Amino acid sequence: MGHLHAAGIIDEGIYPVALKIAVPKTTTANEARVAASPETVKKLIDMGCEVRIESGAGTTASVTDEMFKEAGAKISKTAAETCKGANIVLSVQPPKESEIELLPKGSLLVCLMNPHDNGPLIDKLAKAGINVFAMELVPRITRAQAMDVLSSQANLAGYKAVLDAAEQFARAFPMMMTAAGTVSPARIFVMGAGVAGLQAVATAKRLGAIVSATDVRPASKEQVESLGGSFVAVEDDEFKEAETAGGYAKEMSAAYKKKQAALVEEHIAKQDIVITTALIPGRPAPKLISEKMIKSMKPGSVIVDLAVERGGNSELSEAGKVVKKHGVTIVGHNNVPSRIAASSAALYAKNLLNLLNILIDKESGTLTIDWEDEVVQGIALTKDGKLIHPQFSSAKKPAAKKTTKSTTPEKPETSSKKAANSK
Repeated sequence: MGHLHAAGIIDEGIYPVALKIAVPKTTTANEARVAASPETVKKLIDMGCEVRIESGAGTTASVTDEMFKEAGAKISKTAAETCKGANIVLSVQPPKESEIELLPKGSLLVCLMNPHDNGPLIDKLAKAGINVFAMELVPRITRAQAMDVLSSQANLAGYKAVLDAAEQFARAFPMMMTAAGTVSPARIFVMGAGVAGLQAVATAKRLGAIVSATDVRPASKEQVESLGGSFVAVEDDEFKEAETAGGYAKEMSAAYKKKQAALVEEHIAKQDIVITTALIPGRPAPKLISEKMIKSMKPGSVIVDLAVERGGNSELSEAGKVVKKHGVTIVGHNNVPSRIAASSAALYAKNLLNLLNILIDKESGTLTIDWEDEVVQGIALTKDGKLIHPQFSSAKKPAAKKTTKSTTPEKPETSSKKAANSK
């Protein structure tokens, strides 16, 4: 018989049936997060699991191999060695097509799958026999809040957006009264008051700015005002009905958008900084700031576009770049949560741990998935070689491909008018 070391490390061969969890290093550009933390590793090992992490996987998130070792993880030199024999593979981003062969058939892959844009990749994973859970599809129900990756990451993105704005802004945020004179406070306008937007409001307010915000959901007015911001919106009858039962933003009519745009255009001209956060899963980001609005802003103003990877909320945003147009600096950083990787990775790892708590049987230490569970049904994309998620498996194929037998899912046309970070 073997034994457990005090540090919690399971000796090789002692538990041949131990659930094996693999955490490979990401190869995705602009991604600094890792899918585990020393804290979650310890807890997984306490549950009887073996955790294997690829060397260097946590370096960009300020977690060294030694820290993972001390938590009880085994460190492997390559992704292939890390994933060999794994029952569960935890990742931040989905694998590249060339990396699918590293995943054992029948294993469970848990990651941010970006399912609206990765239909062909999901199809290949299904054909390879990989069961795929997409963390961005965690349902918005009370018991799943601790697994809600969109919330944990959007919260940090909203915070970081304010800091990115401060970096580009040539003035101070708070009012400062000095012997030499008074510095006026910065005026900051946040467009979209979901998780990211509300954190941006709170952060900007803490830094002393005069903050305002807008959103199409009536409930957001009280939330913004509770944080010390003022609310800007056309509050007509359509606005009062602009929220789904699940708390998401609805798509607004063209008439409402026109009225709201006129109000926003007038407001933006008076602002120093605008932060945009509006996203609709599976669709391009809605255009909230026109070139005309940008031209109306004061020289030295700043726009931070958190939706730039989906086309941007601003007409002149450029993904992955900070550009200056018409005297306005427009910040379009990719993957903003990754820009604060130590914190975002720790929260993401905790989200994963909370999910695994309902997938791993505490008594036997085995993977026991209840496929009828509401959370599982919400995030499960593939099972036993088939695409099973109703939102994606039922998508119609283009007319030109009616006679083909391809199982590649199309992007849903109408399934998701919900704002990704509006809760």
